[in-house]
Amino acid sequence: MSAEPLPTSDVIGLTKVAPFSRRGFMTASAAVTAGYTLAAGPVRADVIKTDTKGLATGDARIKVADGEMPCYFARPAGVSNPPAVLVAMEIFGLHEYIKDVTRRLAKLGAFAVAPDYYFRKADLTKITDIPQLLPIVNSKPDAELLSDLDSTVAWAKSEGGDTSRLGIIGFCRGGRTVWEYAAHSSALKACAAFYGPLVDPPNPVWPKSPTQLAGEMKAPVLGLYGEADTGIPVATVKAFKAALAANKKTAEFKIYPAAPHGFHADYRPSYRKDAAEDAWSHMQTWFRKYGVLS
Repeated sequence: MSAEPLPTSDVIGLTKVAPFSRRGFMTASAAVTAGYTLAAGPVRADVIKTDTKGLATGDARIKVADGEMPCYFARPAGVSNPPAVLVAMEIFGLHEYIKDVTRRLAKLGAFAVAPDYYFRKADLTKITDIPQLLPIVNSKPDAELLSDLDSTVAWAKSEGGDTSRLGIIGFCRGGRTVWEYAAHSSALKACAAFYGPLVDPPNPVWPKSPTQLAGEMKAPVLGLYGEADTGIPVATVKAFKAALAANKKTAEFKIYPAAPHGFHADYRPSYRKDAAEDAWSHMQTWFRKYGVLS
């Protein structure tokens, strides 16, 4: 009998958010109809909805080593050579929040692509509870993940994206993905990790945690964290910041007072509008400074 996977710091942060009232939240059936994953918990009725006006959006398939990986993309319509930005999702799959973030980036002028790199095991958007999700997402090998992201970059380039202005943004588990990819890809110009875990539980398919990769970062990274994140202590963030500085890596951190894990996720009870808007603004400034966004 195999051991249960340990909860990772992102899951701890997600499941220990302050109590909330059901008022102001969609019913489960409405949330599913709107494209959200039930395992993510209750969905706020006033989620942010970004329209497709002025954008070309859609689903596509990306050739990877062993098949075709689904993705969602959004780009400014009729614009040639827009900068390419990868969107690394949380553990809930390619659901509406991630698609909306992709459209928000396209409104800023980017060719944004969110790859569904868990596709080999399951469509995570159809899974209804976190304990079912964990064995799937925790068994994703980093080597395969990084290869999938490389394939996504190649696809974006083949579709007219300017990968000489490549960025990556990720949330929760996708924030960890940002740190891992920043240590892997020399093509990146800038990266933004929203509350990505920095220290992993023991996992043979994850050889090095972000903290262990401090000396290998190949691009400037912005780390956006919540002071009240129960899964990622501020002390861990500060230790990582010090390790990056010791290795002379370009990184900046912002820790939002009283903000929990998932503070940018406008569909969840963890959403904190002020922190989310400030972090999004910081990300844009960072991407402009390092030549991803114009």
